[in-house]
Amino acid sequence: MDIYKLNERDKAILRYVIHQFILTANPVGSRNISRKYGLGLSPATIRNIMADLEEMGLLGHPHTSAGRVPTDKGYRFYVDSLMEPPNLDDQSKSMWDANFNAQNNETDELLKVTALLLGDITNQIALVSYPKFENAKLEKIQLVQLSSFRILVIVSIDSGLVRTITLEINAEVNENHILAVQQFLNEKIAGLKFSEIRDTIKDRVKDFNRDDYKPIVRVFLESVDRIFTDFKSGEKSFISGTKNILLQPEFDDMRQLKGIIELVEDKEVIVHIMDNRNQRTGNDAAITIGGENKDEKLNEFSVITKDYDLGGIKGTVGVMGPKRMEYSKIIAAVVYAAELLTKELRKI
Repeated sequence: MDIYKLNERDKAILRYVIHQFILTANPVGSRNISRKYGLGLSPATIRNIMADLEEMGLLGHPHTSAGRVPTDKGYRFYVDSLMEPPNLDDQSKSMWDANFNAQNNETDELLKVTALLLGDITNQIALVSYPKFENAKLEKIQLVQLSSFRILVIVSIDSGLVRTITLEINAEVNENHILAVQQFLNEKIAGLKFSEIRDTIKDRVKDFNRDDYKPIVRVFLESVDRIFTDFKSGEKSFISGTKNILLQPEFDDMRQLKGIIELVEDKEVIVHIMDNRNQRTGNDAAITIGGENKDEKLNEFSVITKDYDLGGIKGTVGVMGPKRMEYSKIIAAVVYAAELLTKELRKI
């Protein structure tokens, strides 16, 4: 039987098995489905349907149990075709709105609050990564003298974000020199993408030859890759909810528990996984389930992510948890978080 030609009765049984497994974390038997969902079918009939679903690879049959559990393929079919449309409940929306309205307008604070709320609402691991600057356009650059040998570089992006970097100079400079270099740089590179600046900066400043300005220009050129590149993946990301996931029944198994502890302790791995996922569904989010994830460490996990957009530069909002998760609720939460974050950041 073709997976996409399941009749409505087959779909109903698959849906209820997955619902029940999500609820209890225990293999689901035919008698349980018969009693709980009032389908008007005998346990024997349901058992035969479940056997057919197992033959198609949609359900699995643990050796130690008479019940069935969803497979990755079963979860995928459920997410694509069977689950209720994602819809965030009013209580969760109120939590988002109240906390966002109470925050000051700082990017870092908004990202941090988003991660905390998403972890609390979903009871999974939540991540919010900083926007990627690769396609960001420079609005202006400011050079501020901190001392005779140190300057602060303030990079303003046309989306409204700002980043700062301190540079050490091996020669004494004065404020007039700094202001002159600042003006020259803005004339040459303002309005360009970060990638364009990195690739062409040497040619753009080669005619700026005054000896008393050279120390500033030299240290700026030497630091271009630091100034006009993305943060390291874990450097500007916020992760929350690791305690939530440790309470899941899946991690009563010490091997599973050890695996998740190792995973959550390595922030770089989580950020990398969430930033390098594939779009696999028509929902307004990217969803990878179990073996669909590139990293074998995630064979027992699902990852749901969505980009937020800030004037053409994007960051990631995501949730990672056991495959046995409430997909509709979590997809809705991730989408709502990304859309709200986009809206709030554009106000800054």
